[in-house]
Amino acid sequence: MNISTRPGYQSAKIVAPAAAAARQPSRALPSQPGPNPKAYRLPRWRLGALCTWSRPAPFVVAILLALGFASVHAQGNRVAGEYIAKAAGCMGCHTDTKAGSVPFAGGRALETPFGVFYGPNITPHRDTGLGAWSEEEVRRAVRRGERRDGSHYFPAFPYPSFTGMSDTDVRDLWVYLRSLPATNRANQEHALRFPFSWRPLVAVWKWLFFTAAPALSNAPTGASVARGSYLVRALGHCGECHTPRNFLGGPKSDRLLAGGKVPEGKVPNLTPTRLKKWTDAGLKEYLLTGLTPGGDIAGEPMGEVITNSTSRLTPDDLSAIVVYLRSLPPLPSQE
Repeated sequence: MNISTRPGYQSAKIVAPAAAAARQPSRALPSQPGPNPKAYRLPRWRLGALCTWSRPAPFVVAILLALGFASVHAQGNRVAGEYIAKAAGCMGCHTDTKAGSVPFAGGRALETPFGVFYGPNITPHRDTGLGAWSEEEVRRAVRRGERRDGSHYFPAFPYPSFTGMSDTDVRDLWVYLRSLPATNRANQEHALRFPFSWRPLVAVWKWLFFTAAPALSNAPTGASVARGSYLVRALGHCGECHTPRNFLGGPKSDRLLAGGKVPEGKVPNLTPTRLKKWTDAGLKEYLLTGLTPGGDIAGEPMGEVITNSTSRLTPDDLSAIVVYLRSLPPLPSQE
């Protein structure tokens, strides 16, 4: 910035005649006092400092830019959050199957051996949805399975998988959910058999089968095993269906992704025992379109997962999933 243009400064531009006059010897009139030799003059080093700070130093600019980026980052990213919602399959559990149902407004029935669970409204309505929730309350729900009042969510909500989500992804997801149209659809009570309907028992279930994952600031990136593991085990929560469970509904950790049984039938084995006959291209095609190498079409509920989730993933994320599944130890399928 030209210092002459700043408020409070005299113009530094001097016309030639005035400059010439300034070079003439000083002839003070007798009635006019001469210059005071004791008058205070600003030391040169201080003058230099003032000139230096008249414009921001490069490191100051860098700090300001970093603070601005951190502020935007802390606010979350709606576009990224929409992608997280697709990767996590939120539509499937939080949207009723009836024609004309509002997305994410809840009401979807999930039949289990313990009874029927109903997905809640997660639109930003203050009374029936998440409108009154804070980001921290959403994070505790997603990563720790805790309700706003401190009680436990039933593990039909896949927080045992979502506990591995990064803080950034949770924040972005929250920003996206807050951008949805608010819908006042009331939540429906679960229809569970006794004693599974008694919520305090979930504390025992958690003690037996749930371990909160360490805090993760950012998710892995690239077509890597780490990224594939994050997509399969955390966001995609594939183990909720593809890992067999015991009579209490606890996952059998020694048979991770080895397939099992659900009310709809058998769930296939995702380890190399079954997938070794599939090419990488065949696996990606299946996750995109639901078509198997033999020409069959994925049935429900996997067909819905493909439609709402895996077909919306980027090519790199699909590659990461394939890389991760190839890295699993081969386990026999459950008879």
